[in-house]
Amino acid sequence: AVVSSQSTGQLCFRRIKQIPERFLQTKEEFDIIITCQERVFDQVLEDMGSRGGSSCKMTHVLNVEIRDNHEDATLGAFTIHELVREICKAEDHEAEIEEIISKLERKKNQRFLYSPAFY
Repeated sequence: AVVSSQSTGQLCFRRIKQIPERFLQTKEEFDIIITCQERVFDQVLEDMGSRGGSSCKMTHVLNVEIRDNHEDATLGAFTIHELVREICKAEDHEAEIEEIISKLERKKNQRFLYSPAFY
């Protein structure tokens, strides 16, 4: 899932991939990148570091760990939806994102990985 800002400064879902694709092959810039495996989270951060940071645009990279089965994928989708909904409701998502993550971690009894990164 990727999220971007509208011209109003509010976040909205810009695009959720419909088919498997490689983040590493896109040149698009996103405000929030959500992965579902720690291995992919690490690859995204490694790729972001190698892009050079020329635009100095910050993105938030989050991982919601989801095991690869139907039940966990369904529950994970609801967790990601709740996470994005809370981020979108925030008055200042940049300042509040860590608090939002922390609250949801406690509620779901699940640890999320988070790291800011730059384009």
